[in-house]
Amino acid sequence: MKRFIDTIRNIWTIEELRNRILLTILMVSIYRLGSYVVLPGVNIDVLKASASSQSGGIVGLINMFSGGAFLRASIFGLGIMPYITASIIIQLLGMAVPYFQKLQREGESGRKKINQYTRLLTIAVTAVQAPGYIASIKSGAPNAFFRILNTLVDSIYFYFSCRHHVCYVVR
Repeated sequence: MKRFIDTIRNIWTIEELRNRILLTILMVSIYRLGSYVVLPGVNIDVLKASASSQSGGIVGLINMFSGGAFLRASIFGLGIMPYITASIIIQLLGMAVPYFQKLQREGESGRKKINQYTRLLTIAVTAVQAPGYIASIKSGAPNAFFRILNTLVDSIYFYFSCRHHVCYVVR
């Protein structure tokens, strides 16, 4: 136990590591709080009634991946799924398209370019997935579609910012 406590104490003495840990805790806290913020224009009473009937199957799986935010219709309801989908698409393109094969072999510069393409594709995937999500939770409020779509795309931007700061800026 003493060795464990010494290790934890040593972690806090290294400034770079301490900054990364604190930033990660901050980002996770923001995500957890945001997973309880309901999208604009969503009727919470209708949502609660339909959530109990949709808790199984594929909806339950999606809800699990988003940390329960999907059935709460939160601003982070799509979770990390658009990024995972984009990453899979880019990996498949790496096997089929010579340009992406070349990027994969280029090392660090190719990896940075692939990450950039993955981020851009994530925005496109979000723009495709979000209307389906909106249709599943639509409350009938006029003009809610575009407000909700904008909020979901903004939440994906938050993920990129978190990943960028944790992985690249704090070094």
